[in-house]
Amino acid sequence: MYSNGVIEFSEAQTAELTAIVAAVQQADAALAAAEASRVRALARAGELAREVSAGKPSRVREHDMALRSIAATIGVPARVSDRSMQRQIGDATVLAERYPGTLEARGRGEITRQHVYAIQDAAADLPDDAVPAFEAEALERCRRDTVGRVKAELEILAQRMHPRSFAERHASAREDRRITTGRLPDGMSGLYLVGPTPMIAGIDDRLNQVTTGIIDARTAAIAAVNAAGGAPVGDDDARIPAQILATDTRTRAQIRADVAVDLLLAGSPVADPTAMGDGPGTLGAIRAKIQVVVPALSLLKPQGDENGPAEPADLVGYSPIDAETARAIAEACDTWWERLVTHPATGAVLHTDGYQRTAAIDRYLRARDRHCRFPGCRLPAIRCEVDHTIDYALGGKTDVCNLAHLCQRHHSMKQFAGWKVKQLDGGILEWTSPVGTTYTDYPPTPGVHFAPDPYDPDAPPPPDAGPPDASDAPF
Repeated sequence: MYSNGVIEFSEAQTAELTAIVAAVQQADAALAAAEASRVRALARAGELAREVSAGKPSRVREHDMALRSIAATIGVPARVSDRSMQRQIGDATVLAERYPGTLEARGRGEITRQHVYAIQDAAADLPDDAVPAFEAEALERCRRDTVGRVKAELEILAQRMHPRSFAERHASAREDRRITTGRLPDGMSGLYLVGPTPMIAGIDDRLNQVTTGIIDARTAAIAAVNAAGGAPVGDDDARIPAQILATDTRTRAQIRADVAVDLLLAGSPVADPTAMGDGPGTLGAIRAKIQVVVPALSLLKPQGDENGPAEPADLVGYSPIDAETARAIAEACDTWWERLVTHPATGAVLHTDGYQRTAAIDRYLRARDRHCRFPGCRLPAIRCEVDHTIDYALGGKTDVCNLAHLCQRHHSMKQFAGWKVKQLDGGILEWTSPVGTTYTDYPPTPGVHFAPDPYDPDAPPPPDAGPPDASDAPF
């Protein structure tokens, strides 16, 4: 049923949707328990292989043969190859022995399968003795939010607990930056670029912006051609004729690929519909933009051993980056990044440096929200719209207490799909689904902070203290 363009549910439909939600939750709980039970059974199969080979002279060979036999015995009736089943047994053994708390939480349905993968991926490089402490804190975060929201937090948490600093490991990994190519069927080839995360994120953002500009220009051209009834549109020969642009049927993925080729071969989009005369068009002038959350102390000179390693920064929507890279971006780039500086003890945002000139209220909101504020969405705030929680037309104020970032998808859901939202103190959003269920979305906790000592707000400041300078599966 539609009313003024807004989706509305009848009482019967609301009751049916409520029953559907309950059925899905019941099925999810049963599935989670079954997955955990299967992992434990496969892990026990791995233990059995070790027991069979224990004490044998050629223990390694005996263990491998026993494991092969067990894998085949389990795999054949399940129509799974023994090799695949052996990998599943190995994965199950790792999960059960290295992450027992994670397996328990999955079995109780407290976290999803994707949360399990995220915990394992983040802790893959941690030594065994650091895993229990990491797992305990990681599970607390996973229980309260979606995997997309917590993934970067888990990665940063693992970086803090690793005995080797993130900067040292990044320096080693940076040596492996490269571009490789590979042949594909039918006269096609692939290009794979490995480089520092901020650079790859910037490339991705620029491709998205230019692609959106081309699609917008195509949409306008189609409208102009339709309005002209087929007559010639425009009189500037330097611009791509609207009739030609309107016939462009490329998908977004195809346009992104074409733009990447243009940028690498020619330095700017070759077929730029905004180009005028001999100069570049507005699409060629587009530059990348990324959002980095960085601890205040990480912007200072590199810290020596006596102060410990500098904390990593958080490239919002992607992953942690090392402090050295964050400092290099701050020093070299004044147009394509936005820095949010966090307190060295509490992790609270001290202030923002919008290097691209923006209004103070927008800088504050980006610092507070960091991403779309619909439950579970992690699209970076720089790609979202600033929404009036109470519509301006209905008397809502243009004030930080009535504003929040929403991506286009979830902005539309708020307007037309029956979801309601109320903003509480501190930027907390209280969402209500069409069936009346309430979900609370909190502003993200700072993903990066440095706390060498307990923070005491009543302690007197040190002499001459000033403000700090400007985060095959076994299932």
